[in-house]
Amino acid sequence: MARNRNELRIARCAYRSLCGIFIFICFLVYLALFSKFRLFKVFYYSGNGAGVQDKDAECCRGVENLELWGDAVRWGTDFKLKASHECCRACKAMCDGSTPCLCDSWVFCGDREKCGPRFGECWLKKQKDPLNPEIKESSADVMWTSGLIFGNGEGFIALETEYGKLHIRLLPDCAPHAVAYILELLEARFCTGCRFYRAEGRGSSWNSEGYHIADAPFGPPFALIQGTLENQGTSFKGFPKEACPPIERGSVAWIGSGPDFLISLAKHDEWKNTYTVFGSLLPEDIEIAEKIAQLPTKKDIWNTVQVAVLEKPVSFSLRRVINHKDL
Repeated sequence: MARNRNELRIARCAYRSLCGIFIFICFLVYLALFSKFRLFKVFYYSGNGAGVQDKDAECCRGVENLELWGDAVRWGTDFKLKASHECCRACKAMCDGSTPCLCDSWVFCGDREKCGPRFGECWLKKQKDPLNPEIKESSADVMWTSGLIFGNGEGFIALETEYGKLHIRLLPDCAPHAVAYILELLEARFCTGCRFYRAEGRGSSWNSEGYHIADAPFGPPFALIQGTLENQGTSFKGFPKEACPPIERGSVAWIGSGPDFLISLAKHDEWKNTYTVFGSLLPEDIEIAEKIAQLPTKKDIWNTVQVAVLEKPVSFSLRRVINHKDL
């Protein structure tokens, strides 16, 4: 059936209008679904913690019998979960790195007997100073479990040596007890016993990127610098074993239950589930650690293992870094 120009023009206009309305409706539906997904990601967590995908699912830990204070960004009275790691992940979801952290600490009531009707309460909070969190109470009678989350540019300390500063990002979600101890050292403003006393390079067993060379022995040398984080004259009780992810180049970990620690100069896949990792050295500072590893040493035997002990230990001071952007 033939149509004149006016009829065709009217038909085209009607068609374009319908297409525009359809596109607009699709856009509204997309916004609604996107908003729903965002709310789901932040506030819904299943019992097995599958609500948010974590690079290291194990690293969502807190300290029992500790109640952190701070401004509440989500009240626990209307936000209850099944386990402390779910509460931790809820805080992490509000600190994804794309924007300033809305949550940097969490408090969970996980003792069913002590908590009573408050069991499952998850309080998400914001600290005025993440490296100096406000503690309301800490004792065996406290029914709360608390933890910290450091966002982008936060949670850095510096080990200041005569060879340069070693900047370390702390991992409170993996090793909360270790990080709590280091924050106490920062508050003391001195660390009289802090020093490196052992230094071993990569030798011919690991390449410049820290990867093991095929068929080469795993030491000695063992590609690490080792020291202690302790104030002389103070009693040290040791730490419980915490998360033990694979040791990477730049990993900072306790030896045993501390206060001796190591900074790894290589990937040590052979050290599986051995050391509590509580920090990570910034890649740009690995050269300073390598420089310390090349200082004069003397050989010694520790429990049948040959080690290289520094002829002159390298002392360091412990400093806080306000923001990584200031480095």
